[in-house]
Amino acid sequence: MSNKPLSGLKVIELGTLIAGPFAARICAEFGAEVIKIESPDGGDPLRKWRKLYEGTSLWWFVQARNKRSLTLNLKHPDGLRILKELLADADILIENFRPGTLEKLGLGWDVLHELNPKLIMVRLSGFGQTGPLKNQPGFGAVGESVGGLRYITGFEDRPPVRTGISIGDSIAALWGVIGALMALRHREVGNGPGQVVDVALYEAVFAMMESMVPEFDVMGFVRERSGNIMPGITPSSIHTCADGKAVQIGANGDAIFQRLMRSMGHEQLAEDPELADNAGRDARRDEIYALIDAWTGTMTQEQVLAALSQADVPASRIYSVADMFTDPQFLARDMFVTGQLPDGKEFKMPGIVPKLSASPGSTEWTGPALGEHTDELLKQLGYNTEELARLRAEGAI
Repeated sequence: MSNKPLSGLKVIELGTLIAGPFAARICAEFGAEVIKIESPDGGDPLRKWRKLYEGTSLWWFVQARNKRSLTLNLKHPDGLRILKELLADADILIENFRPGTLEKLGLGWDVLHELNPKLIMVRLSGFGQTGPLKNQPGFGAVGESVGGLRYITGFEDRPPVRTGISIGDSIAALWGVIGALMALRHREVGNGPGQVVDVALYEAVFAMMESMVPEFDVMGFVRERSGNIMPGITPSSIHTCADGKAVQIGANGDAIFQRLMRSMGHEQLAEDPELADNAGRDARRDEIYALIDAWTGTMTQEQVLAALSQADVPASRIYSVADMFTDPQFLARDMFVTGQLPDGKEFKMPGIVPKLSASPGSTEWTGPALGEHTDELLKQLGYNTEELARLRAEGAI
């Protein structure tokens, strides 16, 4: 643990479900001591989401790996007092409550900054800590909708669709970690104080929307849904093979397009001056995609991929998780690590991202039982057995 890049940092997580806990998970994977505060009456709802193993979500064992679980009733004065004791020497607080919730508990930024001037407070919420919508509930689905992602996702003749995961929450979590690391740099190198990192889910998504803003501002252009193609970037799409399987082909580079056409037997198109750059290809994209569809439709997926590999054209089949489990690339880069469930059964978890050459992250343990570390952590704060019994009897822990 000591050689990890975030070793020595103490992170307090006041989060549930996805965005806050995912941000804290990244910190934990790279060496930070992460203490997850949970309510004694059930804890994080993620413990019961999606597929359950003996009553606990398999997702939980990944999302809470390397964290320690401490149960505190924040409606009890002793629960609040203990949280303040933890925060007094913490480096980072990650929270994803609705704005104003911590202030109602007497844990606003002014209080926490006075308690611990070096503290960095990462706040993840639907619409941020300011503005007319700050008090509106905002799960990832809302952030993806307001931030522009849902509008452009799907086919042009159908309503918008979602991606298959809670991508808005995960993007917000990444921005939260980036912001925390920036604030740490400011604190430790610039000798600055702790500060608030304010991440709104809709802004986290909005920041990923490529050229949409200048295209609308300068040209009045509104990007619409376009299915599998990338308008303005041709060719890049999904095509069906003779065996009914699909391949993604990305040949939107000038030289790559020429290699694709030659591989398909269309030398004249490889040499066509109108198709020498992206603008010309996009103007004739229907023609190009029809030719690619016709070509892939004559071969199996494996034949298509072999031909494209020979031509050095970026392409891939569309992976399911079953494909990933046996793929040599995933295996070579340790993208599956083995953990143990509470009954000792071994199971696969996603590997660590990113890969650091000198101080890599790792999984030390899987998500803990609710309150598994409560006694251990409180004893470190100086509480004795009798005090723990009283706190438990009064419902503070």
